[in-house]
Amino acid sequence: MNTPPYLKVGDKVAITCPAKKLPHEITDAVNLLRSWGLEVVLGETVYASHHQFAGDDQLRAKDFQKFIDDDSIKAIFAARGGYGTIRIIDDIDFSPLITNPKWIIGFSDITVLHCHVQANFKISSIHGQMPITIPGGTKPSIESLRKALFGQNLEYELPICEQNIRGESAGILIGGNLTLMVMMAGSDSDVDYTDKILFLEDVGEYLYSIDRMMWNLKRSGKLAAIKGLLVGGFTDLKDNDIPFGQTIEEIMIGHVAEYGYPVCFNFPAGHITDNHSLILGKNVNLMVGKHHVTLSYLN
Repeated sequence: MNTPPYLKVGDKVAITCPAKKLPHEITDAVNLLRSWGLEVVLGETVYASHHQFAGDDQLRAKDFQKFIDDDSIKAIFAARGGYGTIRIIDDIDFSPLITNPKWIIGFSDITVLHCHVQANFKISSIHGQMPITIPGGTKPSIESLRKALFGQNLEYELPICEQNIRGESAGILIGGNLTLMVMMAGSDSDVDYTDKILFLEDVGEYLYSIDRMMWNLKRSGKLAAIKGLLVGGFTDLKDNDIPFGQTIEEIMIGHVAEYGYPVCFNFPAGHITDNHSLILGKNVNLMVGKHHVTLSYLN
């Protein structure tokens, strides 16, 4: 995998909106990035509106393309998620990243971008807080973003969850939002799950829908191919009038227990305030033990 150069003081970074429009200004996030010594450039889409989107598809693709093409930009932050990135993914030429890789940062709908650059260009990216979520983010999660961007040591030690499956394995970290991972199946943005450590999170879904999506990953052989599973925040989940009958932990265990690899629940990432950064596309070691869980980067 190709790791973009880590940031340093004085670097220029961009903020753009590839999906939903911003409901308010992102002054807090801009000030934070400036406090880290970064020069911040705002894209046209930060101020744009077209129905629910941050400008029409053409504008959002053009805005993103501008920052990919600009060699002075060292990182591109998606201002927010929502829906819309998949509408423009095929209109963006990512090939300049081959010779000038740069960080792409975001989560939720930005899973499309993470998977696309990993599947096609083997470039690492950061699943973490976005400008719209930074004001409400916990200090440790914001600090994890700074560490990820500036190449400082990023390692997680977590308390155990009784539903965890113990074990230890290593592999390249992939994943993001479960709905988006399933939506990209069979497309040019679909990642190879073989021997990977898979991270999953989601928000606002029905329990039966989570189960259905996990059946997709299972029947396509993807769950059998991975070497470990990180289950992040599955928040604001819904149920039908007639209960589905399983918790999120029971759903996940039901799909993967037979494979014997380690499974960690309650990883602090996803649609939560304590959304810690994950460097996707990097080799990690996952150890799920009796007393604690560790996730550490190997390169």
